[in-house]
Amino acid sequence: MKTDKKEVNAIVLDILQRGHPDDPRPVFKREAIVQAIGLSQFKLLELVPKTLDIQIHELVYIGDGDRPKVERVKRRISYAELTQTARVELPFIIEQLVKEKEQEFVQFFNKSISITPKLHMLHLLPGIGKKLMWEILTEREKRPFESFADISQRIKSIPHPDRMVVNRILEELQDPNVKYHVFTSK
Repeated sequence: MKTDKKEVNAIVLDILQRGHPDDPRPVFKREAIVQAIGLSQFKLLELVPKTLDIQIHELVYIGDGDRPKVERVKRRISYAELTQTARVELPFIIEQLVKEKEQEFVQFFNKSISITPKLHMLHLLPGIGKKLMWEILTEREKRPFESFADISQRIKSIPHPDRMVVNRILEELQDPNVKYHVFTSK
């Protein structure tokens, strides 16, 4: 579903004013680090801030050109490299992003297709088996879903489709061995 384009905006998960505690260099040689998650592809990133005037949950521009608060994107990181604070904040940020991009995720329910003869994209969402998948496919043929509320109203066994999406995104970020990346990029 996602392409491997560069992230343009990110949300701050944690700020390490004195760099990583496990950095072997002396404290005075370390640079401040910001851990963040990209808005469009949920990439976990390590940023070098221009200023420490950055807050957790703040939206920062990391695209090309002049960046007001970020000097550079240092590197991409894995879930295992996140600080404890960043790990605690991550589910809240993802939940917020899923709500803000509700139409994009509702379209996933409307347009998802088979990956292999035995595996459908809907199966990748936690809690969706064959019976529920067929119920979703039947309902979307009648008319496309319009919102998460519409999905939960028409398919009684899915009370919170937004949580299913959030849980899948978290699974893709946390498990390095996930075979199919539906919402994140590898």
